[in-house]
Amino acid sequence: MDLKIIYEDKDLLVADKPAGIDVAELSKMLPENYFLIHRLDKNTSGVILVAKNEEALIFFQKQFTNRDIEKRYLALVVGEVGEEKGRVEALIGRSPKDRTKQKVYLPLEPGAQNQRKAITDYKVIEKFEKYTLLEVYPKSGRKHQIRVHMAHIHHPVAGDEMYGFKGQVCPKGLHRQFLHASFLKVKMPNGEIKEFKSELPENLKQILLNL
Repeated sequence: MDLKIIYEDKDLLVADKPAGIDVAELSKMLPENYFLIHRLDKNTSGVILVAKNEEALIFFQKQFTNRDIEKRYLALVVGEVGEEKGRVEALIGRSPKDRTKQKVYLPLEPGAQNQRKAITDYKVIEKFEKYTLLEVYPKSGRKHQIRVHMAHIHHPVAGDEMYGFKGQVCPKGLHRQFLHASFLKVKMPNGEIKEFKSELPENLKQILLNL
């Protein structure tokens, strides 16, 4: 695979993952002793970190575990988001009805005591007819977190077939969920703070232009 490389040094490789590539598939394509540090959903594009040795893997994964990494995503969601910024704070866990999906658990719901709290902040970037473009800041790292939280507040990510509502509108030409990992801020082994950015892919830019 011809991955676009954003940054590389002796410990870290930062790539721009295209949509449609599963992280398991991506892992198999990496050189021996290279390790994915975190995950992106198959149909989410953007910044992904790769450790070039085990020491770097442990160093960077600890930052994710401790929530020391600053992450930003761009998401086009269905409907008009009224407030200019907001926070979703809700328990997320595996759905008992479909083990491939996650769901929000209400505090008194059966099984809620076994689930983990997840926090997602967001702000409005631009409003369109039937859609809103958000910059999203996940404060935790639960599986499918942004997609589940946006659906929970009745603004599912546009093009999201798993968590979208039955019969929901979808922009013409959008064949994936409109979710892009645009920014990561990390501490390097030498103590330096680095920021890595990924531009919105051309096909998603075109969707916004069409709107």
